[in-house]
Formats: sequence, C-alpha cells, structure tokens
Amino acid sequence: MEKVAIDEVDVVNNPLGVHSIRKPVSQALGTDDFAMNYFELEPGESFSGGLHTHHDQEEVFYVQDGEATFEVGREREEVSVAAGECIRFAPGEFQMGTNESDERTIGFALGAPKARHDFEEMESIVPCRECGEETAHELDLTDEGAFHLTCTECGTEFTMG
Repeated sequence: MEKVAIDEVDVVNNPLGVHSIRKPVSQALGTDDFAMNYFELEPGESFSGGLHTHHDQEEVFYVQDGEATFEVGREREEVSVAAGECIRFAPGEFQMGTNESDERTIGFALGAPKARHDFEEMESIVPCRECGEETAHELDLTDEGAFHLTCTECGTEFTMG
C-alpha cells in the first residue's frame, strides 16, 4: 500500500512550458500500470501542449474545478468539460485539453495500462517545418528533456522544448 497527499507531490512540468503545475501522482505512488497526473492550469495553459495521441494508452481527464476545452480528433472538434465531469480518449484518438476560461482549472489526467509514456507510441499533430502543413509527427524525448519530432510525411526532424 502506498499513500500520498497531492500537496506533497513535487511539480514536474512538460518541457514545453505549457502549464504551471503538473504533479505526477502515479510516480509518487510507484505505479506500474496506471498513470495519474494532477494539473492546475491558469487561463491559456494546456495539459499537454499539442494535439496528440497515445497508441498504447487510453486517457481519462477529470475536471475537479473550472472548465477545460478539448480539441478532439484531427478535425479538432471542441468539447467542453466542466467541474465534476470526465472525458475519455481511446488509444489512437487525438486530443488536446486547454483552459480557455478566465479562471484556474484543476484536473487530473488518468491513463492505463502504463504509468509512464512510451514516446514511441505517441504522435503529435504539428506544423511541419518542411511541408508547411499540420501533419502527424513521431515523438521522442531527448536526454536533455526536449521533444524530438519526425514528420511522418516527409521525414523532417526538429527539436522543441
């Protein structure tokens, strides 16, 4: 059995600097098969920093306080999730959650069956620096903690973060 208070979990943010507070609760608990991250998003901040998918993990977001707007799918359909509501994304479903309100949003991102991201199983939709279009990019984390992206259309590579 492991127990931790959210206030005791260290802040470990995304290297892109897209949120003020992210606490990897599952890391503090030592989970192997379940991911849980606590977020406090100020207006304009996001859970992840870009439209992405996990091919090996389903994700559920719970909004405890405030509101989050999710862009869903390559078409970027907008779905609003209010306090007390949850939204689920199947493996392979593109999504991005943002606080588009004027107030702080508090929420949790929950994922299974893994406690940590397998970056080889993720894709992000970003503008390609060569193609000029928004295309799928394979994602990897560098030793320096930045994201290395490779366009699946033309093979262009670049680093962010």
